[in-house]
Amino acid sequence: MRKPNDIDESIVWALSGDARRSYADIGVEVGRSAPAVKRRVDKLCEEGAILGFTIRINPHLACRQTEGIIELYCHRNTTPEMIRRGLSNYPEVVSASTVTGDADALVHVSVSGTRHFEQVLQRIADESFVERTKSSLIQSALIRRINADSLMD
Repeated sequence: MRKPNDIDESIVWALSGDARRSYADIGVEVGRSAPAVKRRVDKLCEEGAILGFTIRINPHLACRQTEGIIELYCHRNTTPEMIRRGLSNYPEVVSASTVTGDADALVHVSVSGTRHFEQVLQRIADESFVERTKSSLIQSALIRRINADSLMD
């Protein structure tokens, strides 16, 4: 796979902010024509640099006003793929990452309230790979960013 260049990174950054932006609009920003931007986007998709296009939901408008972090402590020999597969069944999971430190993974969930949070927490805790959990409810989101640079690593 070829290494993405600065224009590719600029296109990905523009799309990460709003995947519905027109190729013409992005082209103005990156100094390329709309057809050239489309060709680059198609190539980035084909090469696997862009995995798909999605939407971000405002949790307050989507009846998901409560967010929490669940620390997962897994049984020995649990692989990241096992965690990913198990958590992919939960639409409430916003993101999940393996981490260093005591926990094996951190799971960010968005739910309708504390009762819903308890239900999701219990279902995740019941997964076969989970030994125990530790959870926290988020009070205020102070900074939220989407990092397009991580897509290019």
